[in-house]
Amino acid sequence: MAILTSLYAGISGLNANGAALSVIGNNIANVNTAGFKASRASFADVLSQSFSGTSGRTQIGRGAYLSSVSPIFTQGSLEATSSGLDLGIDGDGFFLLKDSAGAAFFSRSGEFNISKEGFIVNPEGLLMQGYQVGNGGAISGTIDNMDVSSTTTPPNMTANAEITANLDSRVSPVTTGFDIDDMSNTSHFSTSVSVYDSLGNTHLVTVYFTKVYEDTAGGSGNYWQWNAVADGASGTTEVMATGYMQFDQSGALVAEDVNDMDLNVTDDAAANFPPDLAAELPTAVSNFNFLGGVTQNQAITFDFGTGTADGGTGLDGSTQFGLSSSTLFQRQDGYASGSLKSLSINQDGIISGLFTNGQTRTLGQVVVGIFNNPHGLSKMGKNLYGESYESGQPIIGAPNTSGRGRLLSNSLELSNVDLAEEFIKLITAQRGFQANSRVITTTDEMLGELVNLKR
Repeated sequence: MAILTSLYAGISGLNANGAALSVIGNNIANVNTAGFKASRASFADVLSQSFSGTSGRTQIGRGAYLSSVSPIFTQGSLEATSSGLDLGIDGDGFFLLKDSAGAAFFSRSGEFNISKEGFIVNPEGLLMQGYQVGNGGAISGTIDNMDVSSTTTPPNMTANAEITANLDSRVSPVTTGFDIDDMSNTSHFSTSVSVYDSLGNTHLVTVYFTKVYEDTAGGSGNYWQWNAVADGASGTTEVMATGYMQFDQSGALVAEDVNDMDLNVTDDAAANFPPDLAAELPTAVSNFNFLGGVTQNQAITFDFGTGTADGGTGLDGSTQFGLSSSTLFQRQDGYASGSLKSLSINQDGIISGLFTNGQTRTLGQVVVGIFNNPHGLSKMGKNLYGESYESGQPIIGAPNTSGRGRLLSNSLELSNVDLAEEFIKLITAQRGFQANSRVITTTDEMLGELVNLKR
């Protein structure tokens, strides 16, 4: 009897709408789950048959069934957080994670922290994958666990020091030159700079400036001698670097390299140089020898500006004006060893480590995977997805490239569940369940009337 099929149609409706209620309930339960993607229940009618045994207008369906539950990969809102390891993907893509056995997983949830072994992991302990850093410090094409356990950066010994100062033109020359045993009386000005040896130890170097010649005839200008003094490996204070500077009548730097200096001075003027410099000035010397088993004869180049002999204005560095001597600027390129202080991740996924010595070093780059059919991914629970035949293989690459979304640090992607929409679906599924239950009760009443015919 055809009426019996309505019972099964009603039951199928109850099952389908009950399953839809489960999907909706799961969506609502995960409204506050970071990176969660809502799912949608899709129904299909059961294969129908013809009441008369032939196809056409007399076909009667046998109810409905749940044909698929597919995730909805729309972008979730991004919430600002206080952790630099919280990452949100703005656009398409999934984080690539692996467990200790090497099995791969994918996730939109960007809650990460550092494990006790120094690896970047998610709350479940899965290891973030990323491009590694090669020997030269550049990003390589090798993908592996993101290891930030390298908590120190090696020192860099000073090779260059830059000093910009004004030297008072009004002082009188010291014709005897600089004397390390009488530094206060044989120099006009001094400034100190900290430099670093090969082991990262800091040493205070004091540079003394002494005016040694003043051209009163308006010829070659004025000459200053500089001497860099520090405590040496011998345990005594030594002159470890020395040189000369030439200024013209306008106070501009002419040269700090003796090969570029104008030595056209009178015999009387040359005799005033300490020692007799009638032929040439001595070439600058730089040999720093420090205690502690460090590299000896460390060469440090001192730069006081670009002179006119080198094509400069002579005014962009050290000058000689009628003002009190003073240091205007100084820097050097050495630094001590440092320990890891913090991590930062930019929009391209580059992980940079900031160290206590002020240096920044690239530690790796987060990778992101995209799929031709992300709806075919297998749900693994715990905000994880697995590759499947329907999803296809992941296309792994750097964020913000080839259609992959950019990364936003200090951000988490929220669930994309729309509560208002879910409540509407909840009402619809409830009414559908109630209506199908009425089909069953109505069919039962009709069957009861049929049974009562024999009374």
